[in-house]
Amino acid sequence: MADSRRVRTEGSNGDRPQDTGHRISLFWRIAAVFVAVTIIWLVIQYVSRAAFGTGYDRDGHVVSGVLATVLTLPVVVLARRVLDRRPWAGLGLAPLRSGWQSFLIGSACYLLPAAAGLTAVVALGRVEITLETSLSELLLLVTSLMALVFLYEAFPEELVFRGYLYHNLAAAYSQRLAVAGQTVLFTLWAVTIGAAPTVERVVIFLAMAAVLGMIRAITGDVWACIGFHVAFQTVQQLFAGGWAGHAFAVTNPGTLEMIAFGIVPFALSIAVLEMFVQNDVDWGEPESTPFE
Repeated sequence: MADSRRVRTEGSNGDRPQDTGHRISLFWRIAAVFVAVTIIWLVIQYVSRAAFGTGYDRDGHVVSGVLATVLTLPVVVLARRVLDRRPWAGLGLAPLRSGWQSFLIGSACYLLPAAAGLTAVVALGRVEITLETSLSELLLLVTSLMALVFLYEAFPEELVFRGYLYHNLAAAYSQRLAVAGQTVLFTLWAVTIGAAPTVERVVIFLAMAAVLGMIRAITGDVWACIGFHVAFQTVQQLFAGGWAGHAFAVTNPGTLEMIAFGIVPFALSIAVLEMFVQNDVDWGEPESTPFE
């Protein structure tokens, strides 16, 4: 990706705004955003522990979610405008009014194989699940948890890693390398902020980032990644206590988390995506976009 001057051109893809100066190198642009988002999450964790203690707290979860989106969004906006000197449109995050279909497709890429995995482990007697609350209470828990996952994890993380970082990598290198690069960055970030303290968690983050990177490359749309992320984290957290409390009693929760809600959907999600999206990606070429 060249950092040379660009002049305004007209065409079916819309106008390219004029670049009035040279940008700093790709390495420093990526490093600046990576460091900024790492500091944001470390500050959020500090504030949460100082205000709400070290254990799980619902109010702390809400505050952390709001802070994650409120602090991350301006960082990406400024990075795109000041460091990239390019328009927002190039990141692949359209307004929700045109991105909701991609959001639903991304959600389906996780939910369909996860449902198949859940059915299999229950049918084989490996896991037993008992609903411990009313259906109306469960609906409220799911709805509120989805909103919280969107604010705290799915939107800010996808905006940074599958939006800003992936796009900058894919504009300079092949999409194959961009998927690999954002996978490494996402996992390194998770380790740095303490979200991946074990080898098992590192593997989960690697697998998740690789799948999300491929979804981003195939769809060209960050909303599909957000949909997948919302579905994954909502399902995982719904059965893990925390926000949902003890809505479900689960025997052998490790099998449920790792196999039904982990290995199976991660392995099958791209096959499900290809049922909805017919797009032959040239993995050896940079991302094709009207806005670099």
